[in-house]
Amino acid sequence: TSSASSLDTSAQFQENNGQTQSTRWDEQQKVLALEQVCGVFRVDLGQMRSLRLFFSDEACTCGQLVVASRESQYKIFHFHHGGLDKLSEVFQQWKYCTETHLKDQQLSDEKTCMQFSIRRPKLPSTETHPEENTYKRLDVSAWLHHLNGAGQVEEEYKLQKAIFFGGIDISIRGEVWPFLLHYYSYESTSEEREALRLQKRKEYLEIQEKRLSMTPDEQKDFWRKVQFTVDKDVVRTDRSNQFFRGEDNPNVETMRRILLNYAVFNPTIGYSQGMSDLVAPLLAEVLDESDTFWCFVGLMQNTIFISSPRDEDMEKQLMYLRELLRLMHPRFYQHLSSLGEDGLQMLFCHRWILLCFKREFPDAEALRMWEACWAHYQTDYFHLFICVAIVVIYGDDVIEQQLATDQMLLHFANLAMHMNGELVLRKARSLLYQFHLLPRIPCSLHDLCKLCGTGMWDSGFIPAVECSGHHPESESCPYGGLAEVSSPKPGSEGKRGLKTRDVFAFRK
Repeated sequence: TSSASSLDTSAQFQENNGQTQSTRWDEQQKVLALEQVCGVFRVDLGQMRSLRLFFSDEACTCGQLVVASRESQYKIFHFHHGGLDKLSEVFQQWKYCTETHLKDQQLSDEKTCMQFSIRRPKLPSTETHPEENTYKRLDVSAWLHHLNGAGQVEEEYKLQKAIFFGGIDISIRGEVWPFLLHYYSYESTSEEREALRLQKRKEYLEIQEKRLSMTPDEQKDFWRKVQFTVDKDVVRTDRSNQFFRGEDNPNVETMRRILLNYAVFNPTIGYSQGMSDLVAPLLAEVLDESDTFWCFVGLMQNTIFISSPRDEDMEKQLMYLRELLRLMHPRFYQHLSSLGEDGLQMLFCHRWILLCFKREFPDAEALRMWEACWAHYQTDYFHLFICVAIVVIYGDDVIEQQLATDQMLLHFANLAMHMNGELVLRKARSLLYQFHLLPRIPCSLHDLCKLCGTGMWDSGFIPAVECSGHHPESESCPYGGLAEVSSPKPGSEGKRGLKTRDVFAFRK
């Protein structure tokens, strides 16, 4: 009897166990089906490498939740209509989400479950430019206030400063941009500008006629070197913009003509991929084909932050950026140095410089950055201060997690279109202001502000130049910089002291 009872119990257990497994399997299938239909995303946060909340509004309710796996895979969730603040409260109560901060001392080898931090779109008063928020966006009324009766800009420096801090209202960009891009002179009158437009339109038509009258062999060579790439690029540039949207849009063809004609006008540069990204916003704001062409010519000739990866200019800019990072964010610079030559090449920022942040921020924010750079207020290299600001605000993960070169590239690439452009701009202006206050600057950054008219140190105070590095082609510093000499130690009399590089006090 006991044996029969035991068999019954065993059979019942197996039946119940089978039902439980079947129910569990059915539940798993339902969850998988729900994920496929509704796009449900599930992840074990305890196994993730980092969790970051980036608030994008002043009220700190909207923004992005960025989850990074240990394999450098990223998932980004957008909160457009609030709710991120509630989620933040939940995470802060979870034991795995004790907020981490980068310390001055070396990071511990002990691995935490996950890096967690919250980024809010506010800078402490100590980290903002003292003139922040004193300038409103340049509108029609303010613009006319800068012009005299003849249509000349009366005080160029004041206009540049207003644009640097406030930007330009979209309604007058087409009128103001030609000044910033050196198509119009600030001293020109309204009549002189109209005469210039007529003259330049005639020149533009001559350039186009030259392109259209090529011999068959010339056309074949031009198609291979230029036109083939242009034709591919223009049909996929800014097509989400209403100005270029739709099939057979005539504005796309206008952009194509401008790029082809520019390659004829300047065969040395010709066409490089990415130029269409620069022409498209110009055409959308300036509207006139000839005027847009000459604005683009001015952009390529007079704006320092346009270059090719093969240009000496690009390497010079990377050198300046390395020096700025060494000065303003030494821990990040130390991490780059620890990665060797690959790290110091800073591949993560090449696209920022080549395309003027157009792929990193939405159009409205990117164009604000363009205007701030075109203003040439106190420096011709404001775009490099923007690069530093991005690293300062969004680069802590790189140091905390000791990311390798490829992971660092992926980290910043995944932040594209998810960063707060206004926050970055405010931080960049603050960094420029703090650079302005330095009592001495490294000779490696001596040329950073030499082309910008009134100059960075317009108050009359000129900082001392200090030699900060090695000059293989000169026995002494070509900028007259003096190396700081350390006191000789006993037994080392007569030996020259070491040049010290970390001598610049800078508040992050």
